[in-house]
Amino acid sequence: MEDKMKVPLFDLTRQYEKLRKNVLKKLDAVFTSGNVVMGSNVKALEEEIAKYINVKYAIGVANGSDALRISVQAIGIKEGDYVITTPYTFFATASAILLNGATPIFVDVEDKYYNLDLDKVEDLLENHPKKEKIKAIIPVHLFGKTVDLERLERIRENYNIKIIEDAAQSIGSVWHFKNGERKFSGSIGDLGIFSFFPTKNLGGYGDGGMVVTNNADLADRIRKLRVHGAAKKYYHDEVGYNSRLDEVQAAILRIKLNNLDEYIDKRIKKAKNYEELFELHNLNEDLSYPAYFNDRTHVYHQYVVTLNNPKDRDKLKKFLENKGVGTSIYYPLGLHLQKCFENLGYKEGDFPVAENASKSTLALPMFPELTKKELEYVVKSIKEFFSK
Repeated sequence: MEDKMKVPLFDLTRQYEKLRKNVLKKLDAVFTSGNVVMGSNVKALEEEIAKYINVKYAIGVANGSDALRISVQAIGIKEGDYVITTPYTFFATASAILLNGATPIFVDVEDKYYNLDLDKVEDLLENHPKKEKIKAIIPVHLFGKTVDLERLERIRENYNIKIIEDAAQSIGSVWHFKNGERKFSGSIGDLGIFSFFPTKNLGGYGDGGMVVTNNADLADRIRKLRVHGAAKKYYHDEVGYNSRLDEVQAAILRIKLNNLDEYIDKRIKKAKNYEELFELHNLNEDLSYPAYFNDRTHVYHQYVVTLNNPKDRDKLKKFLENKGVGTSIYYPLGLHLQKCFENLGYKEGDFPVAENASKSTLALPMFPELTKKELEYVVKSIKEFFSK
């Protein structure tokens, strides 16, 4: 092995070096204007995001978690309702359901990409003893890989059910329909949500989020809910939230949106590099990894490998950290096993695919500015671990 390198899991500073001059210019314009809340940049970003993913409306909010919670409320979910979602995702997907008084019904995920298993979803919609209480589904486009949007549309039509797409990790990812149509994640649900947390493919320098829809009534309700339920200042139709997208973040995100396609293409290239290097070093017996897609079906927000022997995961993580390689575990404990959800009655063994993923997956460095040399170092370090 060559000398020890430091390879971060994610590095925001390299991107900033290229954007610094433009960012500072935009920030100066915001501060000079004196309009730092819900100003022209927020409105422009909403229009630009809507155009980018081909929806009619986009509404900026304070963060991705708020986008979820507000969306669940906006479609009318209430106490006594059930909402289907995945146990293998970030906490906010499920907490948004509980915070609106409803009950999440977890469904196991599919092998390999760990998105919601739609076969199991349909089985539940057909056979659950209280299926009439299931009002919505929140699928997650996990790690940047698009759920089958064509099938989601069919499920919504067949079962008359609401869909909120959690696209927090997948802005820019697409699904190719059988008729040749291409649609973006977030664009087919009754509502779709995005997060602009700094590590996201489109990330700010602080929190931010957005809700998108083609439904004018839902768009109006989201706009009210983000400002304490008020359509007109000081006149409140319902109890809402203080969840406004910051003007500063909107200005920064507009700059980055102009570069998003480039960032995605670079991530896809890194995924191809990883795949080539894993094959070069004959690591297929030791781990599996996401396939390389060049059509944006996967935008590689995270690059997550699965260790064939789960006992190797934590050892490899420690080994790589000692080598200077940043890693992370998404997610070490399924939501159905979290203490705060224990009253739901789930137990270990209920969702074997999700539980195995929690024990055997590891995220490797992935960001647009990652170099080929760094990628080679990461994979050679993994090879060294398995050669011991």
